[in-house]
Amino acid sequence: MSDTSNIVLSDTQKKIIKKVIAHEAINKQLTPRQIVTELDKFIIGQDNAKKAVAIALRNRWRRQQVTSEIKDEILPNNIILIGPTGVGKTEIARRLAKLAGAPFVKVEATKFTEVGYVGRDVESMIRDLVERAVSIVKEEKTADIQIEARIAAENRVLDILIPPVKKSPSFDTATDTDFEENARTREKFREMLKNGKLNDRTIEIEMMVDQVPSLQVLGPIGLDEMGMNLQDMFGSILPKKNKKRVLTVSEALKFMEKEEVDKLIDMDAVVKEAISRAENSGIVFVDEIDKIASRGGASGSGPEVSREGVQRDLLPIVEGTSVNTKYGQVRSDHVLFIASGAFHVSKPSDLIPELQGRFPIRVELKSLTKEDFIKILTIPENALIKQYQALIESEGIKLEFDSSAIEEIATMAEQVNDEVTNIGARRLHTILTTLLEDILYNTPDNIEKESFKIDAQLVRDKLKDIVKSSDLSRFIL
Repeated sequence: MSDTSNIVLSDTQKKIIKKVIAHEAINKQLTPRQIVTELDKFIIGQDNAKKAVAIALRNRWRRQQVTSEIKDEILPNNIILIGPTGVGKTEIARRLAKLAGAPFVKVEATKFTEVGYVGRDVESMIRDLVERAVSIVKEEKTADIQIEARIAAENRVLDILIPPVKKSPSFDTATDTDFEENARTREKFREMLKNGKLNDRTIEIEMMVDQVPSLQVLGPIGLDEMGMNLQDMFGSILPKKNKKRVLTVSEALKFMEKEEVDKLIDMDAVVKEAISRAENSGIVFVDEIDKIASRGGASGSGPEVSREGVQRDLLPIVEGTSVNTKYGQVRSDHVLFIASGAFHVSKPSDLIPELQGRFPIRVELKSLTKEDFIKILTIPENALIKQYQALIESEGIKLEFDSSAIEEIATMAEQVNDEVTNIGARRLHTILTTLLEDILYNTPDNIEKESFKIDAQLVRDKLKDIVKSSDLSRFIL
């Protein structure tokens, strides 16, 4: 038996295990106040929206603790986030799902209004949710058996490099010394394997190859799903074919480890748990729901009929129905739906009454102010200024912003949003890219400086003409 304490895992494997440990820690369940605190690390302001989603997430956990029959009657309070683009609607939903470690999918409502072969089946959002759940559970199971799979892969590589001495059933020509010598040699090679000394050595391995060609079915309403099922069906009928390939030891280890993981994982158990998670913890984020609302309550033919048709298709999914997936039927009764829209032209009351009733919680997100922009630039863990500093630092150059420069950038972002089009925090991306264009272009060529300091005067000089001309701002900022 080999010593598991000396197993060397790749960076990818370590990330998977670390991710699963983090998920298990999160899954102890945060209180609503703790959820908001976590969201504050990435999203500035919008306290009402954070509070609403924090309560909704905590209620998912509370429902799981209910033991009486009323548990099945407790339905999620779906949420509509209302506000202009770039104020944090999508980011709130995305970070919430990450916090929960829950299956999460984001869909664009406008995709369902496209007619013909381009349009998507509304039920596909639940199929995508289940696929995501299967990926999450499989990743967790992989982390549990990673070391076991690594040992099995190492043994297979050693069997090729140093074949074990075997006893013949009829007569034995191998002595005890032969067995001991073989064992010592294998252990020496195992150490070299763990230390990466054999990584570049080539070996020949046998690979199992599917004889089924990739099937792609084009057409409306779930035929992409049918294509996957056809491939699974033919794959089980036609046997796999052995094919020999020459790989380096490091490549062979990766391939064999994946094979061993597939052997060790019980996919039936993975699918069962994934369906349960999708049904009870899944989150579907429906973006641009305002685009399928009738404009100002108008009705008639053409686009209005198409929009209302999509709403009526969405209704049973949000209310709760069974959806056929490649893994079996999945109920959507307890999936949390978070919808969002700017509602510039239409308003939430323009949605059909039945769909409105399925989104009882409405939260209006506020437009961002100059103070918000300053915080967005500096406070979050993924703040824009930190991102650009990391990019420039990769060239060996230090980038600094003084407080006056940050304030000037925030002022300009607010001004252009007011005068041109309000695109929220996304305005900061365009302003910073324009501001740093010369530095980003010239680095590392023809740059002798080891650092750059951005101050308010430099910001004004670079952007003054663009900000003054609202017509020009429409195309640049």
